[in-house]
Amino acid sequence: MKKPIKKVLDNGMRIIVVPMPGSPTVTTVALVEAGSKYETKENNGISHFLEHMFFKGTQKRKKSIEISGELDGLGAMSNAFTWYEYTGYYAKARAKHFKKITDVISDMFLNSEFPEVEIEKERGVIIAEIDMYKDLPQVSVEELLDKLMHGDQPAGWSILGPKSNIRKISRNDFLEYRKKHYVASKTAVVVSGDVNPKEVFTEVEKKFKDISTDKGGTKPRVVEKQSKKQVAVKYKKTDQSHLVIGFRTYGVKGKNNIKLKVLADVFGGSMSSRLFQSLREELGVAYYTRSSNQAFTDTGVFSISAGVDPKRIEEVLTAISNEIKDIKTNLVTEKELNKSKEHIMGSLSMGLEASDKVAMWIANQEMMHQDLMTPEMLLKEIKKMTPNDIKKMANLVFKEEKMNLAIVGPHKNGEDLLKHLNV
Repeated sequence: MKKPIKKVLDNGMRIIVVPMPGSPTVTTVALVEAGSKYETKENNGISHFLEHMFFKGTQKRKKSIEISGELDGLGAMSNAFTWYEYTGYYAKARAKHFKKITDVISDMFLNSEFPEVEIEKERGVIIAEIDMYKDLPQVSVEELLDKLMHGDQPAGWSILGPKSNIRKISRNDFLEYRKKHYVASKTAVVVSGDVNPKEVFTEVEKKFKDISTDKGGTKPRVVEKQSKKQVAVKYKKTDQSHLVIGFRTYGVKGKNNIKLKVLADVFGGSMSSRLFQSLREELGVAYYTRSSNQAFTDTGVFSISAGVDPKRIEEVLTAISNEIKDIKTNLVTEKELNKSKEHIMGSLSMGLEASDKVAMWIANQEMMHQDLMTPEMLLKEIKKMTPNDIKKMANLVFKEEKMNLAIVGPHKNGEDLLKHLNV
């Protein structure tokens, strides 16, 4: 990947171009620092609801069909997403359509009108989405872990919000929220593809010239308090028990995050990882199992996930405990470590073959206020990892008093299950 080129405008808005000579496509993504962590209990869910409403019509394109029809006419792919820390809107098309997709994205971002009739219709859509994810235990167990680890603060709330909020959020709420958060200093536009950086800077600055220059809102810092391991169980009649074990780690600027990435891959990041081999290949108790580290601006979570036979969940917790103890006690071999290093870089390289993936890779770093890093720069750091680094990180992170277990399945007594998890 070529090094990203960044320009900060006088109003604070950031524009980043990632040149991809020869790429057949271009992607434009506009992002704003406004996600569920910026919400209050009263408006929890508004960031995601607002994201939906940006597709419902603007001053220039009055109806949603005008937006989708224009993008379809360009052969473009377009979507949006809401996360804890930010929200993004993007379009991807053939490189020659850069100006046209940027015009559509900027128009939605700046000029959406939120018609009352569309708000009322979209309430039902959002509620259906909430119900859909509640029916997916692999998803609801992640929300259960958030609530267990962070409690009654934004980091512990659902991105979609409760149905009660969705039913009462008004057009005025949308207008006030956009006015507060969708401002230049909290906005970044990333463009990747076979484009001329100078032309991109000129075009994006022109399209976003009317963006608000107000100060912008902030989010509260996550409060973390935990002195002993804890468990949360959501009883549900399922054929599989879905579990996630979460350990507290570090924010994105923590010096250990790259080491945690490698630890996660060694432990449960591939089909040859320790967790996969133990639970699926040796015990035959799980179809999916994985581990990963997620870093936010001020916190982090190392998670271990699996879907297992409810009758064998105690056996699974014991097996996971044994794998954790082993990686804390014994050094991984150079061969195993090198395999994980190659797996990480191979997966990343294949994942960054398209312009949209490159744009999202850089966009996430920018919105999390990191120094922009190319895959080559990441590889350089990963290569420095030693077996002793893995052992040190395992002992630093896998602490029993900082452990959290979330389970969705046909279980009622979480404390009894927690006894089988000892690290």
